[in-house]
Amino acid sequence: MLKSQIVILILCIVSTIVNSMHFDLQSGTTKCISEDIKTNAMTVGKYSVVNPNEGYPLPDSHRITVRLSSPHGNTYHNGDHVESGNFAFTAAEAGDYTACFWASDHKPASTLTIDFEWKTGVAAKDWSKVAKKGQIDSMEIELKKLYETVQSIHDEMFYLREREEEMQQLNRATNSKMATFSFLSLVVCLSVAGLQLWHLKTFFERKKLL
Repeated sequence: MLKSQIVILILCIVSTIVNSMHFDLQSGTTKCISEDIKTNAMTVGKYSVVNPNEGYPLPDSHRITVRLSSPHGNTYHNGDHVESGNFAFTAAEAGDYTACFWASDHKPASTLTIDFEWKTGVAAKDWSKVAKKGQIDSMEIELKKLYETVQSIHDEMFYLREREEEMQQLNRATNSKMATFSFLSLVVCLSVAGLQLWHLKTFFERKKLL
């Protein structure tokens, strides 16, 4: 059980550190990508529209509108009718951050290929600048990377523990509400059954059948 939890934790760390992909976007449609980021985590990303005709200017139909928002709807990046862009910020709130890409509607319809890279945590740190600034050798850089990775795993474990406690509280609250609802439903059903019996008894007494 412990080994499986460690494997799941490592997979979660790896999956949230780097998110690099190519995807297709039809003109006139929107595609959104979400990333679960914890508070105070560093995040960097870049995106660009792949030019279908190398050596020629990018067609006007191959421009996109990009909006990156926080779980509470705050906008962290906004690009309007652009072919490429980048963003960098430190998350002020924990949760799912969403990057939405929208392509203008054109006739005839076209398909855009987007190159998107999203890094968080340790992977978002520019280690070349750290090495240049500190004038340290490759061994020290690797040690710093390992330390940052361990620190990230440590923070992720506490973050997952907090999320687990939130889910447990939500489950307890839901169970309490369901128990109350079930009790009230039982009371209503018994009341209706009693009223039906009283009505039938009164009806039969009026008809002198009882």
